[in-house]
Amino acid sequence: MHTLYDSDTFAVTHLLANADMSVISETPTVPTLTRHGFEIVDKRRGKEVYLDGSWAELFQQQINAWQAKTPTQEEVEDALEGYVGLAHQPVIVH
Repeated sequence: MHTLYDSDTFAVTHLLANADMSVISETPTVPTLTRHGFEIVDKRRGKEVYLDGSWAELFQQQINAWQAKTPTQEEVEDALEGYVGLAHQPVIVH
């Protein structure tokens, strides 16, 4: 788990899949999927969204574009704002 961005408004965390090689036998009977995703937390609304699959791939492309051309904080937050519509899960602290 890596925090990629943290501001007063948003937090973005990259969650990496860690395959447990000890449970994978030489002839696996159960397919093992290695997936990663991104959690975007909207601190103003107290909601979060988890992006995986094709959404995570699209977001990874956005991150790659940011690495090629360093964006301003406003540009990053405008892009994150676009994902807020997907956020329906309330943030719950355990």
